[in-house]
Amino acid sequence: MTASSVAGIFLCLALSADALVANPRISSPSIASPKVAAPHHAGGLLSQPKQADSGVQVEDALRLKGGSAAQEPKRGRLQKLKDALFPIEGWEMGKFFSMSMMMFMIIYIYTTVRDTKDTLVVSTCGAESITFLKVYGVLPAATMFMVYYAQISSYFSKKTLFYVTALPFLGFYALFAWVLYPNRALIHPTLPTGLDERWQYAALLVCNWSYSLFYIISELWGSVGVSVLFWQLANEITPVWQAKRFYPLFGQLANIAPICAGQTVAYFAKMTTEGDEAFGVALQYTTVLILAAGACLMGLYHVIGVLDAKHEAEGRKGDDHVAAPKKKKAKMSMAESFKFLVQQRYLGYLCVLVISYGLSINLTEVIWKRMVKQAFTNKKDYQIFMGNYSSLVGAATFIIIFFGSNIVKHLGWTVGALTTPVLMGGLAAPFFAFVIFNDVSKDKAVLMRAVYVGMWQNILSKAIKYALFDPTKEMAYIPLDQDTKVKGKAAIDVLAARIGKSGGALVQQFIVMYFGNIISGAGCVASVFFATIAAWIYGVLGLSVMFEEKVAAGKKAADKKDSDKKKATVKK
Repeated sequence: MTASSVAGIFLCLALSADALVANPRISSPSIASPKVAAPHHAGGLLSQPKQADSGVQVEDALRLKGGSAAQEPKRGRLQKLKDALFPIEGWEMGKFFSMSMMMFMIIYIYTTVRDTKDTLVVSTCGAESITFLKVYGVLPAATMFMVYYAQISSYFSKKTLFYVTALPFLGFYALFAWVLYPNRALIHPTLPTGLDERWQYAALLVCNWSYSLFYIISELWGSVGVSVLFWQLANEITPVWQAKRFYPLFGQLANIAPICAGQTVAYFAKMTTEGDEAFGVALQYTTVLILAAGACLMGLYHVIGVLDAKHEAEGRKGDDHVAAPKKKKAKMSMAESFKFLVQQRYLGYLCVLVISYGLSINLTEVIWKRMVKQAFTNKKDYQIFMGNYSSLVGAATFIIIFFGSNIVKHLGWTVGALTTPVLMGGLAAPFFAFVIFNDVSKDKAVLMRAVYVGMWQNILSKAIKYALFDPTKEMAYIPLDQDTKVKGKAAIDVLAARIGKSGGALVQQFIVMYFGNIISGAGCVASVFFATIAAWIYGVLGLSVMFEEKVAAGKKAADKKDSDKKKATVKK
């Protein structure tokens, strides 16, 4: 199954689902058919039934069709089960599936380039080199992107900004596959002899500079693609009452992408023989699919814009989702961007969450990749293993998201946000215990067991992140004003994520320098990891109070607006 074939299926589903709005049995708003007010958020759940403007009682807050509630037939058990597992209305299907497919394309690209970058860097430079690359390569690049994005956001419209941000990434992947990698022998200098072993990692990164650049660009795509391109759009067009049902489920269909991408990478690796030339052929095949996914991404962005404009015109988004008035965008320097972030306590708590995730996942990942490199010594075997690993991440996420959506829907934002750090801490405990109390450097059987224990720890941690951390984090942006969303989100999701991962890499650099290798210093890594989990929980508890206050204030303002409308109608 390729990205293009999956794209075709989902686009057909999106368009056919949206056509349901025109079905006479699901009437659209009209003069003779009054609009039903959108449900409001209260206490982590959708509000109780309320009166529509026509005075008709709304029997179920999830029923968001254009006609009156009295026309709706009684819902059977199967329909109620569907509402519990997949609470998306017929008129919402086009928007939901289009957005899910957009996320699918972004994650498909990221999974493919992630497996490729790890194969290039770990196989050529060693797993320890990642700690240098993230600090001295990825972090400065993320900082420069933040400044670049803040500047161009002041000049371009939202639509143009999306294309200007996405296209350079796709152009680089094409350049690498057909120009840089085939000419690597000409552009890569030879490693100097006589270097101290501890500094060889950094020297190898400089000598293999195109691999390092590929790694940096791919790391940025992971932050920019999902956090800026997708979630910024989602937060712009999705009201809170709809986000509570949409956000946990976006990843459900989108996370088929790691399954497809992982198997694509493994398939092309198996097709070729061992060696750098064979790897180059597989790289070009996968890049063709990356570019096809990028083209689909552009088309889906346009489709989503059309659907959202249609729903806005029909009044389906409710009175509590009023577009913020446009105002002149202020240009911000780098120092002003940091000041903007630091001065707002709400964004500060969000920053703690994002940094804590990046730090904690990095502290476990590098140790595990070091062991994977020991177990699979050539590029082909390493790439096949990482492709299968990515597929397992997608499958686990697909399953876990069902539970995650119900946690947020029934238990509220706070419980959903706390679940990620608590479970990640619990999953890491047996992994660290296995590495610390067993000798993985000498015994091959012990090494393989450690690889698979770490693999499942990483799989489940990432699945929980996609199922719960991402949706709850993105919901926290919704009550903010437009200016804070755009500039604060770019600063947090790009820069803060890099600070977290680069901070973890810096800690591991010191451990490598002191102990000689990352495995020997596993006890120190574990101590920093669990301290990070504690800070993460503190950040969630602080943010939850402010989030609920902002949502309550928004609901109060919406209720006041409804009340004023009714008073004006009575006077007429």
